[in-house]
This record gives sequence, structure tokens and C-alpha cells, in this order.
Amino acid sequence: MHNFKELKVWQISRQLVKSVYELSVSFPAEEKFGITSQLRRCSISIPTNIAEGCGRNTDKDFSYFLNISLGSAYELESLLYLCFDLNLISENKLKDILPIITEVQKMTFGLIKTLRQESYV
Repeated sequence: MHNFKELKVWQISRQLVKSVYELSVSFPAEEKFGITSQLRRCSISIPTNIAEGCGRNTDKDFSYFLNISLGSAYELESLLYLCFDLNLISENKLKDILPIITEVQKMTFGLIKTLRQESYV
């Protein structure tokens, strides 16, 4: 088992959730059950799947949950581009958050790769 609280990717993804909530608080009320909900749910999925994977007994199981987390990070990125297209966020806000998402994606993929290599040793 791994301690998720010690993982930098979990720590950064937690901050990312906060940023998404702050970003989406000004969205129109009619988006509450639409893009706002989807944006928040997929952002929450990133750190929670990292944490759930840490609680599993094998690196294979951990890797499985990291893959879900990675998929959610890409979903979040796509949704933010849609928010920009729909004029829900500015280009500056998009440019501010995208590097954080990219960092989470790279770190998650690196962790998955490390777990795969360790399982073949």
C-alpha cells in the first residue's frame, strides 16, 4: 500500500480541484447540472482515484486507478476548452490552469510507467 498524502501528484491534483471550483463558481445557473457539474466531478475524480488506488493491495490495482485518474485529467482538459469555446472562461484563465493539468497528466503517467516497470522486475 502507498500513502497517497505523500504523493506530489495527489497534492497538486487537490489544488487543481480547488482551482476548478473557484473557476466555475461564476458559471451561469443554468449550467449547474450541466458543464459545471461535469467539470467538478471529473476534477474530483483525479485525486480520489489516486487515493483509492493507494489503498489497494497490488501495484496492478494501483495502476488501474491511476489510469482512471489520468482519463479524468484529460476529460477535465477537454471540458475546459469547451468552457472557453462557450465563453464561460477567458483565455487567460484557461492558460493559467492548463499547465497544472499537464503537470498532473505527466506525473500520473510517470507513476503508471514506474509501477509497470517494477512489476516486471
